[in-house]
Amino acid sequence: SGVSSPASGESVPWSGDRSPSAERLMTDDTVSMVLDDARERMAKVVTRTRADFGNVRTGRAAPALVEKLPVEYYGSNVPLQQLAGFSVPEARMLVVTPYDKAAIGAIEKAIRLSDLGLNPSNDGINIRLSFPPLTSERRKEFVKVVKGMAEEGRVAVRNLRRSGRQELEAFEKDGDLSEDELARAEKELDKLTHTSEAEIDAALSIKEQELLED
Repeated sequence: SGVSSPASGESVPWSGDRSPSAERLMTDDTVSMVLDDARERMAKVVTRTRADFGNVRTGRAAPALVEKLPVEYYGSNVPLQQLAGFSVPEARMLVVTPYDKAAIGAIEKAIRLSDLGLNPSNDGINIRLSFPPLTSERRKEFVKVVKGMAEEGRVAVRNLRRSGRQELEAFEKDGDLSEDELARAEKELDKLTHTSEAEIDAALSIKEQELLED
């Protein structure tokens, strides 16, 4: 096969040889593609794990505990955060202000049906949620729950590292990466993994403190 000559438009032979600079560019692009994909996916795992932590209640009021609750609104299940605003006037008090007062009953029902153990009350405008202090036993149960979530996050990150390594090894096998380039790329992948695991561990530590404090 051949390529077209810019001048004549005729097909001319192509040697198939790549210059060292072209090969270097291709190698860099190959590695960057794998690492960027791993970085993005690991970041999503960290974000999701932090969000999971936020859904575990502490003794303190927090919008994250209720904002994702599905509320039946005009025949559809809508996340509470789309139907109301939130404020925390006191450490153990969460105020939910529906944008549509007609939704108050549906919102209260969704809160009662959740597993948060909260008893909402309203004044016709706002819904107030009082968060009772957690018992020592309940706190320990929640700590176990968030530790499990953290481990799930770490496992997901390690699975992404394994997938990235498999991709890099396939490129090396096909001759697109040298052995040294593979080693350097895998080292960068390990750094991304350790950074993501450290972020999960830091978020876990903060959540444990929140759960165990009075």
